[in-house]
Amino acid sequence: MLGYAVRRLLWAIPTLIFVSFIAFVIIQLPPGDFVSAYAAQLRSGGEYITELQEELMRQQYGLNDPILVQYWRWISNIIFHGDFGRSLEWNAPVSDLIWDRLGLTLAISTLSMIFTWMIAIPVGVYSATRQYSVFDYVFTVFGFLGKGVPDFLLALVLMWMAFVWLNMDVGGLVSPEFQDRPWDFDKFVNMLSHIWIPLVVLATGGAAGLIRVMRANMLDELRKPYVETAYAQGFSERTVVWRYPVRVALNPFISTVGWALPALFSGDVITAVVLNLPTTGPLLLQALKMQDMYLAGSFILILSVFTVIGTVLSDILLAMSDPRIRFS
Repeated sequence: MLGYAVRRLLWAIPTLIFVSFIAFVIIQLPPGDFVSAYAAQLRSGGEYITELQEELMRQQYGLNDPILVQYWRWISNIIFHGDFGRSLEWNAPVSDLIWDRLGLTLAISTLSMIFTWMIAIPVGVYSATRQYSVFDYVFTVFGFLGKGVPDFLLALVLMWMAFVWLNMDVGGLVSPEFQDRPWDFDKFVNMLSHIWIPLVVLATGGAAGLIRVMRANMLDELRKPYVETAYAQGFSERTVVWRYPVRVALNPFISTVGWALPALFSGDVITAVVLNLPTTGPLLLQALKMQDMYLAGSFILILSVFTVIGTVLSDILLAMSDPRIRFS
């Protein structure tokens, strides 16, 4: 297992370099560049800059250099100096912009994932062991609705209900009066009154899909001979179900670590924009819209690192949880 993990991590190095280069190129594929996008943004607000000013900005940011030169300047600084560059739009170090929002992003994403698993695992097990019962049909309807309703639409509905019925302004992570205030107990309590909506929104879609997956896997396992053998030996239903079939049926949850780690970093972009959350998702979206290649490229590079690490971790955890899986 150790040799497998080392080989995968070594292969990850050229993979990450290739992904970072492709991402850096794709960000600049749309017509124009950051300067043209910035000039268009100024024109929409009634301000203008001359063509000479645009050209001077391109020279200042090195946008006239060949793309290979731009890429090498960026990736070499990351590799040798740990410097992700400066955001063209924000005129600030990329690392500062990302780390400032990373804590809240990880907190919201982690809580929503835990909430999702707390719902999906027991509900999926119950639906499988009580197939075609009333609650099985209820959870089936919930699953279809949860997968069918877009997260951003559910966010808008919950925001409207909280505003109309509870007289709460739940936009953002804290109320406006706490926006620039240092973190203390009152600000933390105020955040708790806002954070429940993103948690419910993010957990609903994920739990709805995983409930169906857990139910289907459990139904497959419950029909296998080893379960009948365990019942024949006199074990209780609770012992049989939770010790054997559930352990195997959890494999899809473990295998999702590969995409769960990058999801923790990026969060749900559209939901964060709708709810006005100060997470990394809206920052990535704005960087892509403005062709801010250093900020957007750094985001994608970090997401790729999380994806590779998550994939290796999921493979190792699968082998540890299911003895039928072996590495060759």
